[in-house]
Amino acid sequence: MKTKILLPLAVMLLTAGSCKKLEVAPSDAITTETLINTPEGLANALNGAYALFKDHIEFNGTVDMNNMYLRQFYHLSDFASDDIVCGQVTTDPLYYSFSLDHSPSQGNTRYFWYVSYKIINGVNTIIDAVEKQGSEDATKKQLLGECYFLRAFCHFNLVRLFAKPYSVDPNSPGIILRTSLTDPAQKGRSTVAEVYGQVIADAEKAAGLMTQVRGVQYASKEAAWALLSRVNLYKEDNAKAIEYADDVINSGRFTLTNATSFKTMFANATNSTETIFCIAFTDLDDYGKFGSIASMIYSDGNSGWGEEFASSSIRSLLNQHPEDARNSYIVPSEVEGVVQKKNGIEMYYITKFSFQGGSPNLSSPIMFRLAEMYLIKAEALAKQNNTAAALENVDKIRENRGLENMLYNGTLPAGKSALDVVLEEKRMEFAFEGHRTYDVFRNKRTLDKTYWGYHLRGLKETDVNLATKPSGYPNMTVPYTSPRTIYFIPVDEVLSNPEVTQNP
Repeated sequence: MKTKILLPLAVMLLTAGSCKKLEVAPSDAITTETLINTPEGLANALNGAYALFKDHIEFNGTVDMNNMYLRQFYHLSDFASDDIVCGQVTTDPLYYSFSLDHSPSQGNTRYFWYVSYKIINGVNTIIDAVEKQGSEDATKKQLLGECYFLRAFCHFNLVRLFAKPYSVDPNSPGIILRTSLTDPAQKGRSTVAEVYGQVIADAEKAAGLMTQVRGVQYASKEAAWALLSRVNLYKEDNAKAIEYADDVINSGRFTLTNATSFKTMFANATNSTETIFCIAFTDLDDYGKFGSIASMIYSDGNSGWGEEFASSSIRSLLNQHPEDARNSYIVPSEVEGVVQKKNGIEMYYITKFSFQGGSPNLSSPIMFRLAEMYLIKAEALAKQNNTAAALENVDKIRENRGLENMLYNGTLPAGKSALDVVLEEKRMEFAFEGHRTYDVFRNKRTLDKTYWGYHLRGLKETDVNLATKPSGYPNMTVPYTSPRTIYFIPVDEVLSNPEVTQNP
């Protein structure tokens, strides 16, 4: 992996596609001197790093439109959850998330690992160049802070996918920390605790450096606080999680959308009052049926493959209150009022990644938004046994989602703990946004996938009986102790780096 990870800056940061879309200089014009001498040069280089979250870049000698950081992240996270059901068996590596038949050679994890370290090494190059010179210029410090944020963000997403949750075993193998251009190519995995420590240190440094507001498509002090709130929650430092969530809430920059505006929030992410940080796509980034996030979970008949759907599990939860605005992102494929089926599975499409500018395949995926800060607070407060305050924060969300007549008002439902209530609210609020599996497993719970779908190995269409629950199939439940809650370290890294240990 040395030739793939430790690449020169010119190759690392900017692909031809990135240059065109972001109007940056040709990649061979980017030099260390250009970077540190002008804020414009630094911004151009950093734009290349942002572009790597959404571009399809060359990997192993080819450009595959299926390969894109965000597309792989949502597949690896959400498709493993109980919110999305697979409508068929497929050879696409995304199917491994459903079946749990993980492999070190599966293409989606290999690409995600590769592009993550490409981003990390790119921002490390910028950090190295700027810090060697030193600068008190506020604009340069802002951009430097964004580099630290992106490094923290990428390391955190890697450790979530390839290592056990901190709450399960902080001393277990994490991922490779890349924080310096002088790091050896052959380097072992840091522990989960060490990775969390580095992520927190980088995010804290980022927050201290960033004083300017460049728009929600760029990192900001508030985005760093949001990341710190999430990381500390995962680490079970509840006091810190609350502190940083309050920093974001009290910043005055964001407000919760109401039930009406929530229904179009994801199609208008860059303009939403709730968005803290998103990856901004433009019309030039509309990949259509091939390579978009939406194409696997939505189709207007021609726009996508539409092979994965909202599960009966998440639909049953949301259907308890049809007036809930969060139902609007689940759309049945109907003919004359009858929901259609694919291989026996009901086709309920998901539209959270659709309809920016009216396009069925275009959106600007939101990485952090204000609702999460309230629900992070709620979870942390529940774990501090402050039930009343936890429910108060849950109610702040419900009253803005059309459930103002269904508030908890400080009273727990019979048979449920405060944590049960919070996790259920988080599931509804962040369905399909990449949170669910982590919320389940880091809380040492079991994922229940006892519903019809092709995550059930050996399922045939003739077996499907929607009037009953399936039984006798593997993968119907996934305990947090299962080794398949995380992915194998990609084969490329293992073969080229003998210092790396493989996951069991």
